[in-house]
Amino acid sequence: MNNRFPSTYNLPAKLSRLLAISSLLLVSHAAFAQSNFEEDFDDENKAWEEIAVQMPAAPKQENLIEFYVSPTATQKFQLDAKSLAIGSDGVVRYTLVATSSGGAKNISYEGIRCETFEHKLYAFGRDDGSWSRSRRDQWEGIVRSRANNQHAVLSRDYFCSNLMIIGTEKDMLQRLRSKQTLTDNLLRE
Repeated sequence: MNNRFPSTYNLPAKLSRLLAISSLLLVSHAAFAQSNFEEDFDDENKAWEEIAVQMPAAPKQENLIEFYVSPTATQKFQLDAKSLAIGSDGVVRYTLVATSSGGAKNISYEGIRCETFEHKLYAFGRDDGSWSRSRRDQWEGIVRSRANNQHAVLSRDYFCSNLMIIGTEKDMLQRLRSKQTLTDNLLRE
């Protein structure tokens, strides 16, 4: 036979098997690479993971921004502008200062997850500026109530819309400072 390219049945048996195995390995590697590529971009099926939380510095009075909660609120609520941060895990974290009508202050470091409409209490601030870890540091649904619904107000009016974070930290702080809620901004557009 005078073929320019010999067929595989003319090759020795070992070389023929080696070529077959190599072909299978290449095909399986390509299929594996394709499946990893698709998994990398399949955000819907990825399990959510919370990042490690770093406690912020204690809040200072000059950095506190008061926000309206409701006419029946029993406390005044302020957010520490220096602590507001959007994490790579999609959580908006901040320090909250709640002051009672008698002047008692409660300082807490918290997070809101827009995607699930939940909040989490990470720690309480102490008088010396240190933090005490919360015993209830678990995600809980945000409850919309008449009094002290600070989490609902922050999420609905300043941080989230349609279970998504709206804007950057700078945008959120601007809304808080100007007392322009997300609803107010939509009505003006």
